[in-house]
Amino acid sequence: MAGYQQTLSGRTYGFADLKELMAKATPERSGDQLAGVAAASAEERVAAQICLADLPLSSFIEQPLVPYEDDEVTRLIFDTHDRAAFAPVSSMTAGPRQSRSQAVSTPQIEPRRTRSARRFLVAILLFLRVLGVLRG
Repeated sequence: MAGYQQTLSGRTYGFADLKELMAKATPERSGDQLAGVAAASAEERVAAQICLADLPLSSFIEQPLVPYEDDEVTRLIFDTHDRAAFAPVSSMTAGPRQSRSQAVSTPQIEPRRTRSARRFLVAILLFLRVLGVLRG
């Protein structure tokens, strides 16, 4: 059973995990095709993008794409992650529909924690932009 699903034009697309979902959501690249990780069609890519846009930010903490043991950047992110600061925004999504309304309704938190949570959110959004999932 797929970890993530999105129905588009009457067809349900399944993605086994966050890694596959992100790979299929990125713009078409020949290297991804050669590696066998690209979306099979533009419609599957859009389905992956919609599914990714609706994921809560907490998904990126709960399911690291690169194992902690294998990557210094991943270790740095997890070792300095402030769960308390992240908690108020953890249910927010990267998608445009929900993020704006949630940002307005997010309760006030300590300024230090707000900065920490904002830095983490910016890091995720930058990561998605680098992958080509988000456009500026």
